[in-house]
Amino acid sequence: MKRGRGRITVALVLALLGFLVVTQARSQAQDQGLSQLSVQDLTELVANVTARNNQLRGEVATLQQQERTLQTSVQRGETSTTQMRSDLTHILAWSGALGVTGSGVQVTVTGVLPAPAVARLINELWNAGAEAVAVNGVRVVPGVVAAGDTGQLTIGGKPVSGPLVLDAIGQPETLAGSLARAGGILAQLSAQFPAVSVQAVPQDLLSLPPTDRSLSPALGHPHL
Repeated sequence: MKRGRGRITVALVLALLGFLVVTQARSQAQDQGLSQLSVQDLTELVANVTARNNQLRGEVATLQQQERTLQTSVQRGETSTTQMRSDLTHILAWSGALGVTGSGVQVTVTGVLPAPAVARLINELWNAGAEAVAVNGVRVVPGVVAAGDTGQLTIGGKPVSGPLVLDAIGQPETLAGSLARAGGILAQLSAQFPAVSVQAVPQDLLSLPPTDRSLSPALGHPHL
């Protein structure tokens, strides 16, 4: 039994030594791989590695530039979106779709004016540079006109009673000056309707409501 175990031990030792010898030989062969290359081969290998490194650096630079471009585009896109939203808000406000606030002039009519005289008064405000006009809380937009018989005035089809109050947003001095100029609309109305009092007073802050009318054209179509 002892002899059998001894033989097995010797065999295992010999197998282990053989494995170590083969492993060392392979390791030496790999270590000698570069040393076996010629100068020309080594030069070509170095050139290939250098070229590949340069290519990778170029790709990195390109990707970094693309990143900067995308970031700039995003920032510009946000700025453009903000600007478009601001422009749209202004368009909606001055078209009458949104309520507006600002300085301007308030015209109070005490007495009864016929519809054509009220229309002249509104037109004078527009001609003087008013950006938004409301009559007794009714926003004046396309299609909203003064109509009706004397004493039965309507604005945009809505009856108007009591003192007539016109609010107009714009430059207060310009609006008031245009109304009160010599021979202007106030002088004309005073001469034509002596029983009616019309006063224009500049205002630091006016608030005009939005219109409740549809602003979509019935016949016109956008031309892009």
